[in-house]
Amino acid sequence: RRSSARILVAEDNAVNQKVAQGLLAKLGYRCDVVGNGAEAVKAMETIPYDLVLMDLQMPVMNGFDATRTIRGSSRIANPSVPVIALTANAMDEDRQECLKAGMNDHIGKPITAKGLSEMLERWLFADEAPPA
Repeated sequence: RRSSARILVAEDNAVNQKVAQGLLAKLGYRCDVVGNGAEAVKAMETIPYDLVLMDLQMPVMNGFDATRTIRGSSRIANPSVPVIALTANAMDEDRQECLKAGMNDHIGKPITAKGLSEMLERWLFADEAPPA
């Protein structure tokens, strides 16, 4: 089931893109990468992603505006998709700002395999019953 989950990574930094792609591949997920919020919104109009990792500080359209657009647009393929903020700022007010913009959760940078794995399990498989 893991490999069927589609994840979108919205991140403008090339190194961070590679890190996210590498960690996701290692965990058994496939992902698409875009460089800003406007590209994320456009991609989500055609592909019903299962989860979005959204950087907050990007050119053209930042993660907050992109998430507000995703939540408010009728053209998004999966408007209730979990949006996870990628942020170097793990302050409580940043977390509140993320939630206010419509994001579901956040993960601090630099991201780790363990942190990412736990986040994905929480949001992708929350509705599944644990194995007997």
